[in-house]
Amino acid sequence: MARHEGRGFNSAAWLDKAKSSSKQELKREVYRHLTGEEYEPYEMVYFKLYESQLPTVERALLVAARMVGSERSRGYCLELVCADFLAGRTEESTPEEILMLIQHLVKLLPPEYQTRLAGEEREEELARAVRC
Repeated sequence: MARHEGRGFNSAAWLDKAKSSSKQELKREVYRHLTGEEYEPYEMVYFKLYESQLPTVERALLVAARMVGSERSRGYCLELVCADFLAGRTEESTPEEILMLIQHLVKLLPPEYQTRLAGEEREEELARAVRC
C-alpha cells in the first residue's frame, strides 16, 4: 500500500484498520482500495486429469478465453464452460434454473456483447408492443 500510494499514504489510518480488523477483513479492504472492486473469496481446487483428457480441457479453456477476452483467468474460463454445459440441461431443469443460467452466461460476456444483447431484447419488446 505504501509503495502504491507514495507520499500520500495515510499510515495511521491503515494501522488502525489493521489493529481493529481480522486478517481477512483487512485483505478485503486493501483489495477494494487498490482495485476499486469487491474482493471475492476463492478456493483452490485440484483434480487429476489423464494425459488423454488434457487436450480437450485445454481446447475448451482456450475457446472460452477467446470468447471473453484473454485477460480472464483460467478459473473464469472453466466457469464459463461449466455454465454452458449446465445451460444445455433442459430435460431436468426448471424454467427458473434455466433463466438463472442464461443470466449468469450473459454476465460472463464482455460488456460490449452484454450491451448488444440488451439492445436486441429492447427491439423485440418494441416489436411485440407494436403487434399488440
